[in-house]
Amino acid sequence: MPDGRRTRASSTSSSASGRRAPRGVARHGRLRRRGPWRHVIALVAGAMAVLLVSGVSVAAVAVKTATSGVQTVALGNEDAVKGVDISAIKGGANILLVGSDERDTGSAVAAGEVEGARNDVTILVHISEDHSQVTAVSFPRDMMIDVPACTGPDGTVYPAERYVQFNTTYSRGGLSCTTKTVEAMTGLGIYYAGMITFDGVIEMSNAIGGVDVCVTNNIRDTDSGLQLTAGTHTLQGADALAFLRTRHGVGDGSDLARISSQQVFLSSMMRKIISGGTLGNVTTLYKLASAALSNMTLSSTLNSPDTLVQLALAMNDLSPAGIVFVQYPVIDDPRNPNRVVAATADATTLNTALKNDTRFTLGDASTGRASVDDGTAAPTESAPATTAPSTPAPTEGATGAASGAASTPAEAPVTTLPSTISGQSAAEATCSVGSSRR
Repeated sequence: MPDGRRTRASSTSSSASGRRAPRGVARHGRLRRRGPWRHVIALVAGAMAVLLVSGVSVAAVAVKTATSGVQTVALGNEDAVKGVDISAIKGGANILLVGSDERDTGSAVAAGEVEGARNDVTILVHISEDHSQVTAVSFPRDMMIDVPACTGPDGTVYPAERYVQFNTTYSRGGLSCTTKTVEAMTGLGIYYAGMITFDGVIEMSNAIGGVDVCVTNNIRDTDSGLQLTAGTHTLQGADALAFLRTRHGVGDGSDLARISSQQVFLSSMMRKIISGGTLGNVTTLYKLASAALSNMTLSSTLNSPDTLVQLALAMNDLSPAGIVFVQYPVIDDPRNPNRVVAATADATTLNTALKNDTRFTLGDASTGRASVDDGTAAPTESAPATTAPSTPAPTEGATGAASGAASTPAEAPVTTLPSTISGQSAAEATCSVGSSRR
């Protein structure tokens, strides 16, 4: 491939043999254009936000008439983008998506031993200024971090604190606190955010008729209740949720393995949404949007029909090759073998690429701890040759936004990230490495 990304050989075995050994195991947790309005509905529902909810799925957003009943929260930085077109922000737009384990009374998901609400899945979505690439960065739930002071939705002020587990930030101060924490970690301005619950994941997977997932070995996980034989399965409803929640059933049983397995699911789902007919079925799209919105909380900046339509139009040419899933780079925590901390050099490399809106691809052999090439896919679609501007553009505040369309970027080579930063594009067909630990 022109960008140096690995290809898929159709004659290769789907076995997990030959994959690289895990690095340091910490056990912790273009479709034909249709009428413009139909196209807007398709993109708003299918391509807006990539989100896992403690294991799960894509956070579809709404059509114009579906936003009125959505719960909203303030992030506290709304003035920075007041009156700004989300599709024309200099340096690209950033949206934080949180998957919470909280349940309402009568939830279809058993509460189990869970108390409170955690951001068990947190994904930062960066949409490049030239709209050619969407990067979804997953943050490990068990990463130890320093959290800034933040104010909760009820007005409670939480002081800054050192060495805190990342997935507790939502329970500390809600969506705004998690957003502020990720801003501090990455150096990015994040003015849009959304949270979805377990029930939303179940309903969305049902709306699209399931997602095809390949596993290399049998999965048996008594914690999540997931049992799958080796092979390809179409997962929806509670089975989809269990697959994306399973930790002991994939790879080395770590939370990092769960992230790479979730990326297998998300990549398959995005291929189906973009290329498998979902975009042409308005009924399915409306069901998808409604399923998400009935179980979502959005920032006040995102819960706007105008903003959602702007976002949809900005992404009208996005292909699976332009969607890249990345795990935020970490290493084992020297103070606690069951936790991880940021890998400073790699984290700086990724943060800089996002802040500079650099177009990038991942290095060879960079799939995660619980995913391997599926061995049956044809060579993947190569990424477009154009890249984001080579000169860094400001990302902070209203001064970093423009009211017109994004300018055409200058030609430049695509940057390849170190292979120590793991992930995959949505164009890459991969399998989860199954395990039967419990």
